[in-house]
Amino acid sequence: MSRADMLLVEDDAALAELLSYHFSREDFEVRHTVDGEEALLLAREATPDIVLLDWMVEGLSGIEVCRRLRRMSETANVPIIMLTARGEEEDRVRGLETGADDYVTKPFSPRELIARVNAVLRRVRPALAGEQLTYADIEMDTVGHKVRRGGEVVPLGPTEFRLLKHFLEHPGWVFSRERLLDAVWGHDSDIESRTVDVHIRRLRKAINEGGRPDIIRTVRSAGYALDSGA
Repeated sequence: MSRADMLLVEDDAALAELLSYHFSREDFEVRHTVDGEEALLLAREATPDIVLLDWMVEGLSGIEVCRRLRRMSETANVPIIMLTARGEEEDRVRGLETGADDYVTKPFSPRELIARVNAVLRRVRPALAGEQLTYADIEMDTVGHKVRRGGEVVPLGPTEFRLLKHFLEHPGWVFSRERLLDAVWGHDSDIESRTVDVHIRRLRKAINEGGRPDIIRTVRSAGYALDSGA
């Protein structure tokens, strides 16, 4: 994986130190500021590969920083993940409509945030994300088509492999059967939505072999999610 340049805009000193530590361990080059105006200057000086942006920072608000980053030609396409204690739907929608690519509500685990960052980078900067997808104790080699859990190889059929890959690219996201059909089988598929349940059962059986914890969460009337707290 190529070393990725992250701009962290966060005025909570303890959280900023924690995130800098974890992302540095994941081979990110982390530049940090507590100030919205300075964030724009840093982004102009050297375009980051990704921005972690707190909603409430000194100077300009995170929302305004996001809006201006989207207007600047250098950063118009740089992925932005907003960090905030504001969990209301209206606030999430506002952040996404302003141009954020993802939205993480505090408190969160560094592991989940790292997974979210890598998922965004895979979509917009494939060369930075490399060929490995990981979550909890699951590792996927997307080129070699191999999956390991706890270091042990997990044999998967092609559909289960694509299904797991989609979950690994979006950890914690809840997907309906219809959305999984579109993402894994394709928009033109004539397969019934209940077929998803069959392949979820097969995937669970394979990755939970030997009594391992089930990390695929069933959300009643909503769908499925990859969730280590399942």
